[in-house]
Amino acid sequence: MATRTAMVILKTPVEIEQMRRAGVLAAEALREVVRAVRPGVTGTQLNAIAERYLRARGGTPSFLGYRGFPASICISVNDEVVHGIPDGMPLPDGALVSLDLGAVVDGFHGDVAVTVPVGQVEPRLQRLVAVTREGLYHAIEVARPGKRLGDVGAAVQQHVEAAGLSVVRDFAGHGIGRSLHEEPQIPNFGEPGTGTVLRDGMTLAIEPMVNLGTYEVVMDGDGWTVRTKDGQPSAHCEHTVAVTADGAMVLTAIPDGVI
Repeated sequence: MATRTAMVILKTPVEIEQMRRAGVLAAEALREVVRAVRPGVTGTQLNAIAERYLRARGGTPSFLGYRGFPASICISVNDEVVHGIPDGMPLPDGALVSLDLGAVVDGFHGDVAVTVPVGQVEPRLQRLVAVTREGLYHAIEVARPGKRLGDVGAAVQQHVEAAGLSVVRDFAGHGIGRSLHEEPQIPNFGEPGTGTVLRDGMTLAIEPMVNLGTYEVVMDGDGWTVRTKDGQPSAHCEHTVAVTADGAMVLTAIPDGVI
């Protein structure tokens, strides 16, 4: 799900505020979906909750129809890394489910994701989720003017690999704004001090994808669902942020948020 415009687009403070409204709505919708997660609920039901919430508050789903995607939310279970299509299968107790959604408000996008347990999960899965979330916040901490994209990716990679886990190499975060996917691409690995210099006004969707086993992934026959090659579980967390002179402003942050 990654068609991007060709250049980095800097946003004005007014545009960043417009993006914040989209980000807050996306985060609130995600919170409603997370509240509904339990053993036996289906992806179809969760998708309906997300779409109903967004539309009732003046937003539209970023994902629905994007390059033909058939749903308003990506729901990826266990070894599914990203871009899972919601269906009528009940979520099993003890699974991990990654929930990724975007909202459009007044022409601007917000994009947010989280991985949560379905019922009671094993400690190793709890740790996988925790490390992924921590990696996201390490990346956000370094996303400030003068730093480089390599610094952002390295912050994720170093934290994740120190925990004995792996970061997905074939998919990455992205710029965001009036388009769901803009430049630059934001890998979750890299060398410090390399890559594009971050500038005030850049808006980024930072989204670590972390696997319990190998970083290698494969694509399902549906052309969307990405799985771990070894069948081990995966986790995914994402925030939309703006690079400002004061550091990263998290545009998808809400009170009692799920990440």
